[in-house]
Amino acid sequence: MSEARKGPDEADESQYDSGIESLRSLRSLPEPPGPCPPPRGPVEEPQGERPDPAPGPAPRPDARPLSGSPGPEPPAGALSPQQLEALTYISEDGDTLVHLAVIHEAPAVLLCCLALLPQEVLDIQNNLYQTALHLAVHLDQPSAVRALVLKGASRALQDRRGDTALHVACQRQHLDCARCLLEARPEPGRGPPHSLDLQLQNWQGLACLHIATLQRNRRLMELLLGNGADIDAQEGTSGKTALHLAVETQERGLVQFLLQAGARVDARMLNGCTPLHLAAGRGLSSIASTLCEAGADSLLRNVEDETPQDLAEDPLALLPFDDLKISGKPLRCSN
Repeated sequence: MSEARKGPDEADESQYDSGIESLRSLRSLPEPPGPCPPPRGPVEEPQGERPDPAPGPAPRPDARPLSGSPGPEPPAGALSPQQLEALTYISEDGDTLVHLAVIHEAPAVLLCCLALLPQEVLDIQNNLYQTALHLAVHLDQPSAVRALVLKGASRALQDRRGDTALHVACQRQHLDCARCLLEARPEPGRGPPHSLDLQLQNWQGLACLHIATLQRNRRLMELLLGNGADIDAQEGTSGKTALHLAVETQERGLVQFLLQAGARVDARMLNGCTPLHLAAGRGLSSIASTLCEAGADSLLRNVEDETPQDLAEDPLALLPFDDLKISGKPLRCSN
């Protein structure tokens, strides 16, 4: 059991440097087939997920030891005992050599691991239930993400917060990683051609589109919708859709984007509130006007029997008509 981890601003070097001797021994492995991408320069270590102060859950029961994992073994005579020991290494944090190759930004080592290790090893989760694919997204390594997906790494596994790699890409707004996850296809025999459930929710009840909306990232939202995300999917806590969440961001442009993309203007939360209820109750007059122009019903009632007009500061502003006339003259209301 490793010691308690430090806070996000005091990253523990052991999170990244465990198993470094095994990494060094891997550098003498035979070169994998195909060209290796040039190594990237150093990047800033993440300040969020990896150096987590909270202790992670117990290691997965299927994660130890690697030496007992099923699958084809490396060719006889190709690896020395030291190299075999390195390939079957797991750190005290539950990281395999695949995890460590991503953490240390060693693309040549990663390709060696992908060429020599069986596919199921790619999906082993560490003590934080992160796969190597999670870490590649955390560290914004789209080339590593693509290489892992091509070799069949699962895009459906969830970490201890219920996040898939795509959830992480949306939270950290790593557009290129998200594109690799959505558009790359495994090699023949390496897994289903598309195994992503874009409606899958994390433990907070958020699907990827909800996260991208809360991040106000329109390019991510377009990418998700273009790959089949349900624009009217409800999050799991209160039943808000992306349109409800866009109203809460108070960005009119985001609301207009979702309406143009086909979002249901009168979608209901679990308590019966529509996006117009939220806009009226928060005094967001410009967004309320946008919703009314898109056909929002200002007379719908929530479970507390309130209409958006009841919640609005100026109920007349939400009237479903603005052309009342008496004797041919427009009716004007004075304060």
